[in-house]
Amino acid sequence: MKFRPLHDRVVVKRIESDQKTKGGIIIPDTAKEKPQEGEIIAVGPGARDESGKIIALDVKAGDRILFGKWSGTEVKIDGEEFLIMKESDIMGIIEK
Repeated sequence: MKFRPLHDRVVVKRIESDQKTKGGIIIPDTAKEKPQEGEIIAVGPGARDESGKIIALDVKAGDRILFGKWSGTEVKIDGEEFLIMKESDIMGIIEK
């Protein structure tokens, strides 16, 4: 992928949830909600403060994150679906 987000924006790929429940029931695509978990693919350089100094982001490429249900803008890059969102839309990093 050759796309670099600007300022405090990040590119996120959604991580799909399981297709079955714990009891083995298969969930059809029409009944599933879009996942709110993703992996950061690319990050911008950071936002600027009042003096023009760049403030680095707290997240980096490869981090697994949780984000709000309506966060970001869906885009297609090279045939794949991604979300572009501001760092402030990210609720937290999932640590392994």
